[in-house]
Amino acid sequence: MNAGRFMPPSKLHPDKPAKMLVCQCNMITSREIEDIVLDLLKADPWQLVVPAKVYNELNRRAKCSGCVPNVVDIIVRVTENYHSQQAHPPADLIHIQTGLEKLKKQQSGVRRERRSTSHRAA
Repeated sequence: MNAGRFMPPSKLHPDKPAKMLVCQCNMITSREIEDIVLDLLKADPWQLVVPAKVYNELNRRAKCSGCVPNVVDIIVRVTENYHSQQAHPPADLIHIQTGLEKLKKQQSGVRRERRSTSHRAA
């Protein structure tokens, strides 16, 4: 009869990963959490994404908190993938030490005190 009736969703649509129910209390799927984390990272790539922030974006709260470890795993996975995709080649990165040395050279002739050098206490 219908050959695809009992096949898992990943077999029917190999281009789309299967959605997994992460939070039974709120009926939140892994896809919803991944989308929220990506949206948060696109807004500010270096913010700390925590489960409370994800639930707040979904206008829900963790009721029994049994799903929080899984939410943390999804956040870590999505964040790592996001940053690995956004990574620049090493030639494009500015090394911190080089940047600090450049600033030090620029500020070497600048006086750091507002008062004149003749106005010394000692």
